Amino acid sequence: MRSAFTPVALLGLASSISALHIPRQYANTTTTQAATSTFPEAAGYSELSEPMSVTGTFDGEMFRFDRGVSCSGQSEGGDSDAVFMVEEGGTLKNVIIGPNQIEGVHCMGACTIENVWWEAVCEDALSFKEGTGTFRVIGGGAKGAEDKVLQHNSGGTVVVTDFYVSDFGKLYRSCGNCDEMSQRSVSFDGVIAEGGKVGAGINSNYGDTATFSNSCFTDVKEICTEYEGNDTGDEPEKIGSGPSDACIYTDADVSACLVQA
Repeated sequence: MRSAFTPVALLGLASSISALHIPRQYANTTTTQAATSTFPEAAGYSELSEPMSVTGTFDGEMFRFDRGVSCSGQSEGGDSDAVFMVEEGGTLKNVIIGPNQIEGVHCMGACTIENVWWEAVCEDALSFKEGTGTFRVIGGGAKGAEDKVLQHNSGGTVVVTDFYVSDFGKLYRSCGNCDEMSQRSVSFDGVIAEGGKVGAGINSNYGDTATFSNSCFTDVKEICTEYEGNDTGDEPEKIGSGPSDACIYTDADVSACLVQA
């Protein structure tokens, strides 16, 4: 059942960010609560007819948002297929991304994604599209990604803390064959990952690094995989996996499983 919290009303709220607030029951959840495997209940539902652009801070107050369309599998979608587009410096928080969408969230510059949950990932959950700053993913979680959860096409650094993921192909992938390639880095702290193929895929020939700490990876085939990326569009070649100068972790860094709820 759709809530009276309509797309039109939400767009109005997004443009009046000074009036937004975090409800008491969600306040500070991402700074005081470790990663949890328990997905939240939706407070309501809103089907968006087009991507919602976020500037400043948008607090979804734990509503479920999607586009009302069936997932198209691994066919590459575009910005017009996203549920949210977060602009440079923007923050998206307290949101549930429903299953009826093709692309989840696109960051068009350095962004913060806080306590955002993907109930069923389609092509990608979260794509870092532009910019060279720091992209932060704090809390939240995702499940059911046939391929990638976090897709890093831009430059810069992705910092992931207290995130939960299950049933996935790759938790993170630094684009292996974008038209413009650059050095990228990612760090994971307090992450719980269950039932996946690859934790992080990076292009070590471009100087990419992936760092893991205080995390719990169970039934994940490869924690960190290195590829030889290119800017020709060819499929990148896998050149290694496991701890290295580029894949920075020890067994203890990915087996800290006492934090799991």
